[in-house]
Amino acid sequence: MALPGRRILNFAGFAICAGLMGFALFAQHVLLLDPCPLCVLQRVATIAVGIVFLVAALHHPGGWGRGVYAALAILAAGGGAAVAGWHWRLQNLPPSEVPACGPGLDYMLDNFPVTEALQMVFKGSGECADVVWSFLGLSMPAWVFLWMLGMGVAGTWNQLRK
Repeated sequence: MALPGRRILNFAGFAICAGLMGFALFAQHVLLLDPCPLCVLQRVATIAVGIVFLVAALHHPGGWGRGVYAALAILAAGGGAAVAGWHWRLQNLPPSEVPACGPGLDYMLDNFPVTEALQMVFKGSGECADVVWSFLGLSMPAWVFLWMLGMGVAGTWNQLRK
């Protein structure tokens, strides 16, 4: 049985990212789980991966263009996996090492230069260390980490296969 074409799999990758964002919005607005600053960055990465898949599906490049989309998928998904992995690490720190709660991302971006705001986000915040939702024993950042790894591998494989 032949594999679906690149375009179909790119649309599927986009649909998966849209589903992940749909769940994030469901968790925020229905389950009332406010996203911490690291969660917001993971959402941005998920949207970026989805955009790469969508543009690759619409453009449907040949030759070296496929390599460009593979690189973009690696960058976007790798960035998302890095943020989610860092968040997951914060959630597993001993209580004595959990950083104090800090301001929200909107406040940081409004009142500090972007580089300083990002440094503050990655230092972490007590709210980022709270596990407020889990499925099969894994927290939301752990699931985002796994999805980002999977989407990065799938996007790269899809673009570089013969």
